[in-house]
Amino acid sequence: MPGRDERIYDEAAALWRQLYGEPPPAAADGSVILDLILDHLPGAEYERLATPHLRRSNITFPRY
Repeated sequence: MPGRDERIYDEAAALWRQLYGEPPPAAADGSVILDLILDHLPGAEYERLATPHLRRSNITFPRY
């Protein structure tokens, strides 16, 4: 069974090939490949719920 780092590299390399249609950078390990992929994603938008009609205790936020 391959080690953890090898599995991460395999998954990151497969994702790179799906996104860019070319082999991943040769000198990069799995975490570097994932960093390169994530750096090109747009920033997440954040909408703050603001209303004068609700108290903070009445607002339910998702659990993570």
